[in-house]
Amino acid sequence: MAKTAIAYKEKMKEMSVLSLLCSCLYPETRKNLVGEFQVAGMEVKPINKRASGQAFEVILKPPSPVSDAAHCVTSPPKKDVSLEDIQKKLEAAEDRRRSQEAQVLRVLAEKREHERDVVMKAMEENSNFSKMAEEKLTMKMEQIKENRQAYLASIMERLQEKERHAQVVRRNKELREELTA
Repeated sequence: MAKTAIAYKEKMKEMSVLSLLCSCLYPETRKNLVGEFQVAGMEVKPINKRASGQAFEVILKPPSPVSDAAHCVTSPPKKDVSLEDIQKKLEAAEDRRRSQEAQVLRVLAEKREHERDVVMKAMEENSNFSKMAEEKLTMKMEQIKENRQAYLASIMERLQEKERHAQVVRRNKELREELTA
């Protein structure tokens, strides 16, 4: 399949774009082009079934053995590898592996340190929040206690005022009774 595609590309390079356009515009030159393509290793058959324009069927002939050799890519010659070269490459690979492991360990250590810092900060914020909440609660309780004592003192003051008023009323009543009696 790849060889067929390569042969097709070669043949298309040989074909002039101008001659292809001329064949579409001038049908009399198309017969000459068909003859040229057959010589070049291609067979072109006109198809008259299209209503919108002209159509062609291009049939490629199998590639020649000469073109196969031209497209064969040879690998570069292998150089001799010594035992020392192999050992150096293995040592270099081991060093790279160790370096990568060390890098991964550094990254993990940094992540653990960051997590530890985050946890410590969260604990500190929680502790500060607890202290602030406790202080607020203590202040609120003290305020409630002071308000209660003030309320009780005002009730006692009113009660004593009523008691004094009651004594004054009783004395006035006794004085009236003594005066009327």
